[in-house]
Amino acid sequence: MRLPLDVAAGGVGLLTGYLGRALPWRGAVRGEPSADGDFPVLLVHGLADRESVCTALRRGLGGLGAGPFITVSYALGPDVRAAARVLGEQVELASARSAGRAVVVIGYSLGGLIARYYVQRLGGDLQVPLVITLATPHGGSAAALLAPPHPLLRQLRPRSDLLAELAEPAVGCRTRFVAFYSDLDEVIIPATRGRIDHPDLEACNVLVPGVGHMTLPVHQPVIDQVRSLLTAAQQATSAAGLPHGHTFSVNGQPHGTAEVLRDSGRQTEDPER
Repeated sequence: MRLPLDVAAGGVGLLTGYLGRALPWRGAVRGEPSADGDFPVLLVHGLADRESVCTALRRGLGGLGAGPFITVSYALGPDVRAAARVLGEQVELASARSAGRAVVVIGYSLGGLIARYYVQRLGGDLQVPLVITLATPHGGSAAALLAPPHPLLRQLRPRSDLLAELAEPAVGCRTRFVAFYSDLDEVIIPATRGRIDHPDLEACNVLVPGVGHMTLPVHQPVIDQVRSLLTAAQQATSAAGLPHGHTFSVNGQPHGTAEVLRDSGRQTEDPER
């Protein structure tokens, strides 16, 4: 119930300069990354919350052999596209610090839309084989129509120019998407706009019944499913048995670390398909 008011208050703050005092889109890594694992995992929070929203998820994903887990924060700014460019910088940095490994991105709410734009429109699918989104308005939300007309909030409205761009052909996008959405999400209206329905994207939509927008990232069954996704990815990379960046053959075709992680995402089935 609080989040729509926070979104509106955030819009007012941006318009008055309270939240966006000449702040550019700047990414920041919060806290100490966890120990190294098979691949880095970036956690991106939403518009009306801070990195603390990822705390329960990060704690629930410990001990997998994945990592490091890095929470990426950003200053409020004018554009999802600019935030996606900053996320790209953070992905490249995380990959470079992990011997060139592929990177998994988990985005909550607006964070998922930022991650999708990065891999779909800015070439991020070269480094991010798997994106997991939680309560993300992939189709926009009618709730954004009630918010102040700030450029960022306008991008979350149905049929915005940003969403029209994401609806354009994306042939060849190699990232695997898993989108968790709820039928009781009070922010994404209607709730089906939390799905990814794009003919060129390999997306699995997972319905989580009876859970609100702010509860979804801390809902234990969701954390368990995300954990299963990362476990499958970890097992796939371990089964390859080769250093990161090297390739191996699957049915005669060359595969690398990124391809292994993409293939691992197929173990989660969309209940509506």
